[in-house]
Amino acid sequence: MTTGTGDSLTRNTRPPLAQAAFGVGVVVQDGQGRILLGRHRDGTWELPGGKVDPTHESVAAAAARELREETGLDVPESAVTVFAMLHDVVGGINRISMGALVRVESGDAEVTEPHLVSTWRWCEAGSLPGALFDPSAQILAVWRPDLGITHPPAHHLSIAAP
Repeated sequence: MTTGTGDSLTRNTRPPLAQAAFGVGVVVQDGQGRILLGRHRDGTWELPGGKVDPTHESVAAAAARELREETGLDVPESAVTVFAMLHDVVGGINRISMGALVRVESGDAEVTEPHLVSTWRWCEAGSLPGALFDPSAQILAVWRPDLGITHPPAHHLSIAAP
């Protein structure tokens, strides 16, 4: 099948028009039940995470990679549980955020990207610091609805029990 422009790409091989951002937020919980949050330079607090690379990288692999790159904490992909998919729209772009959970006994998170995050802090889930980055708030609210976290609306699909 060819297109009207002489292009030999078919619907199965032609890339779709980009209309979404695809990322993962990682809830890292230590042996005391605390979660890891980073203070972004813009003043919000956020989970470790970032974009899923368009290199056939799985969401779990992206979560482990982002955690290692941002905090120095090294966990195997097999230690990551992807528990939800969230969808909202920002500026006309679909934002798909995957929620992932990693449990570690303990760990000292390093500031590896000081131009983005000034500090990492272990926080009690029931007493989170100030303003949260919207995707992090959405993921935390799905992970622990009992916390009553205020966040912008998002559709979510549970994938596994967190």
